[in-house]
Amino acid sequence: MDRNDIPKEYLDKVDLIAEHHPEDRDLIYGAFDYALQHHGDQRRKSGEPYVIHPISVASIIDEWGFDTESILAGFLHDTIEDTEVTFQDVEKKFGTSVAELVDGVTKLGHVVYQSREEEQMEDLRKMFIAMAKDIRVIIIKLADSTHNIRTIEFKRIESQRKKALEIMEIYAPIAHRLGMQAVKWELEDRSLKILDPYGYGEISDYIGERSSLYNNFLERTQHAIGDIVRQQGIECYVKARVKSVYSIYRKLYGQNLTFSELYDICAARVIVKTLGDCYAVLGLIHEQYRPVPGRFKDYISSPKPNGYQSLHTVVIGKDGIPFEVQIRTEEMDHTAEYGIAAHWKYKGGLKGQQKEEAFAWVRQLLESQQDVEAEEFVQSIKVDMFADEVYVFTPGGDVINLPQGSTPIDFAYAIHSAVGNNMVGAHVNGRIVNFDYELKSGEIVDIITSKTSTGPKRGWLQIVKTTSAKTKIRQWFKRERKEENIAEGKAELERELRVNLLMDDFSDPELKDIILKRLKMNTEEELYANVGYGGVTVSRVVAKVKEEAAKLAKARTPMTLETVAQNQKPAKKPNSNNGVIIEGIDNCPVKFAKCCSPIPGDPIIGFVSRGFGVSVHRQDCPNAINGQKNPENAGRWIKTYWDHGKNQTFYAPLTIDIRTRVGAIADIVTVLTNMKLNIGEFNGKDLDDGHSQYTLQAGVNSTDQLDLLISRLRKIKGVSDVIRGHEIR
Repeated sequence: MDRNDIPKEYLDKVDLIAEHHPEDRDLIYGAFDYALQHHGDQRRKSGEPYVIHPISVASIIDEWGFDTESILAGFLHDTIEDTEVTFQDVEKKFGTSVAELVDGVTKLGHVVYQSREEEQMEDLRKMFIAMAKDIRVIIIKLADSTHNIRTIEFKRIESQRKKALEIMEIYAPIAHRLGMQAVKWELEDRSLKILDPYGYGEISDYIGERSSLYNNFLERTQHAIGDIVRQQGIECYVKARVKSVYSIYRKLYGQNLTFSELYDICAARVIVKTLGDCYAVLGLIHEQYRPVPGRFKDYISSPKPNGYQSLHTVVIGKDGIPFEVQIRTEEMDHTAEYGIAAHWKYKGGLKGQQKEEAFAWVRQLLESQQDVEAEEFVQSIKVDMFADEVYVFTPGGDVINLPQGSTPIDFAYAIHSAVGNNMVGAHVNGRIVNFDYELKSGEIVDIITSKTSTGPKRGWLQIVKTTSAKTKIRQWFKRERKEENIAEGKAELERELRVNLLMDDFSDPELKDIILKRLKMNTEEELYANVGYGGVTVSRVVAKVKEEAAKLAKARTPMTLETVAQNQKPAKKPNSNNGVIIEGIDNCPVKFAKCCSPIPGDPIIGFVSRGFGVSVHRQDCPNAINGQKNPENAGRWIKTYWDHGKNQTFYAPLTIDIRTRVGAIADIVTVLTNMKLNIGEFNGKDLDDGHSQYTLQAGVNSTDQLDLLISRLRKIKGVSDVIRGHEIR
């Protein structure tokens, strides 16, 4: 493949990048040619040459204003992962910095993991380690994710959902953490359209139906505010817009609101020259429009952790339409739009202390998650980086930011480990609160400590929100309570093993050695201690015991004369179709009845239909039960069995009843994705009682797998029931 095979619009993008960096034209064209050469005849799902993806990624990085090395890495970001190119090849051709950037976004290949969570954890951890060294690594990954979500329609629907969920849970929060709001909004909106097309469509339709109303209102408001401010001699620039679909979605479903209760679908932004002008404009806005009580936020005096600064106020317009006004300086606006990218776009990169601050949160994230399991690592990344935060104050006036839902215990450990370990109580705004009290923005928190404290309680692990607090509590128990950990862990593990009828299996010395090896433990006491202080979950140990006990039992099954004979001269196996054996009939067309959707493990029966072979029903299907009572058709019901040698996917209908909230669909999809199950149809609706009902088709291979899926779905926050079948209410 050569340049003539590349669509002109992408060649124009390369030329434009080179125009923006005239001093590095040769390097830029060199990286493009290198990617073109090594991706060769590779194609995207759309059928287009694969190289248009790295071209687009490099173009996005250039649009964001990053340097030449970042752009070169954008061109080359998939070469190490998807071609024969090595780190040393890139280093020799383009230098160590570019090679390290490319390696930072390259997934760990040729490694077999025990679960998808473990694979995702190691890939994320590798990326975060690279980020801690050079923050530009995540910029390349964000550009990669942005182009992937823009062109995702060519992937299978389950792949779309998997990628959209990863972007929503990992990369959109990272964009927020870096202050790149425009990137965050695009990633969220495009991901939401895939994960909840019903909710996305409802909001889009609502905005579309009122587009002329909003556009006229925003245009009038933009001119009115500009005139008011300029009449006072303040130079300004005013922008107005309708907020992003996802920001409306979160407020609508997260707070269980109706459209009529939304206060700030529209927003105006006033950009001025000086800090003093910001507060002067705030006064003018409040004189001209009626402010909504409790909706003013000062992020200038108390900036967000990602550096965002602005004044926010919600006011009522002349038409009775509420809207948000954001007031900030030009520099604040650059930072709000581009975040960390503003340092390259306007200041030539990060320097000195700025560089340390930019990397600090990445290092803290890694340090707090050294000893957690794969599933918890991925979940904690989402919690620690997600956008919802509360800002609370120490008695001395210092601001501490924590994830929403954090408790005084989280606050104590955010200050220092010693404060958390010696905590005996807490005051919030001068009054005593419980340990599980959820902190709210603006509150003043005073932690009560005592030198005679006996240390943290095990129950705190179920209360705290932040990974940092959990890690510090576990470290304390690991260090201070070894004997107690062993006793607690042994009691907890043995209790769960008895419940699951696995105690006898675990008592087998051979099996116990296998379990210790699989969990990378040296002794039984080490295993108990890890369970005791939370280093390994009891559910993981029980799952390993069940899995390895089945393997060991199979390996120990003695060979009888009968089985030897069968192995030497296998019996003729009846022919099956679609994984079903019809007694007395070979190669018969089979279809599965939609009224009961049977799957392997269900007792089944066949009905010889007119015109199409055999229709297979579950034996407990009402249609099958009633049909066998009909004398006219009694002779057409026939014995039917599953061919257990076949490993096929069958789609089982499920109905899920869950409390209406933001993220409900994402949580459901996560369960199926983690079990590596395909999703067929997915529909939903909101009910009048504050609940939502979702119906889906889950691709499973047995009733055992279906039962496990239903069990995991029932553990999702807010789920009241999961029913096999489509039972609409």
